[in-house]
Amino acid sequence: MSTLSTHVLDAVRGVPAAGVGVALHTGVRLLGSGSTDRDGRIAELGPSLEPGVHRLVFDTGAYFAGLGLDTFYPEVSIAFTVGASRHYHVPLLLSPFAFSTYRGS
Repeated sequence: MSTLSTHVLDAVRGVPAAGVGVALHTGVRLLGSGSTDRDGRIAELGPSLEPGVHRLVFDTGAYFAGLGLDTFYPEVSIAFTVGASRHYHVPLLLSPFAFSTYRGS
């Protein structure tokens, strides 16, 4: 079985993005949810993951609304594939009008 963590950074302010809601899905089933801590991290999200396609959905609209900022992306959805049993880390670099992600370690 595999585990999952995430880290969200506010690229405009240059700080961790605390309080971002994140949901983990496989297909239409919700596997887990949480909010980033003050360091912008969720150390472990959801149960151990089976191989297959999963999706992280970040509530970026609420995060930027809390800062009094408009955003073009009310949510960011990242689909990824779990293969071999290991730890997966999915970082998100975020601004009101852009985002970037990669497979972390």
